[in-house]
Amino acid sequence: MKMPVVNSCEAEACAYNTDSTCRALAITVGNQPSAYCDTFLPIQAKGGDPSTVGHVGACKMANCRHNVQFECQAPAINIGFDANQADCLTYAPA
Repeated sequence: MKMPVVNSCEAEACAYNTDSTCRALAITVGNQPSAYCDTFLPIQAKGGDPSTVGHVGACKMANCRHNVQFECQAPAINIGFDANQADCLTYAPA
């Protein structure tokens, strides 16, 4: 199974974000209260692998049409802000 790529990320305050690119090897999409980026780490220090683009490792949003057995099947996702938190903007209710 191929992990979907994080196509873009607007969470510039995240330790894994460099120039709107996620550098975490894999993120987790959480489910409380919405499809938020559970990997979001709002600190000034930068981390992750600068030579890679992040992927979706797990998705807890069982009611998303892209979710199959808690794995994202979308070709790519976008992370942006919704209600002041980093959310998966690709989330689509089933």
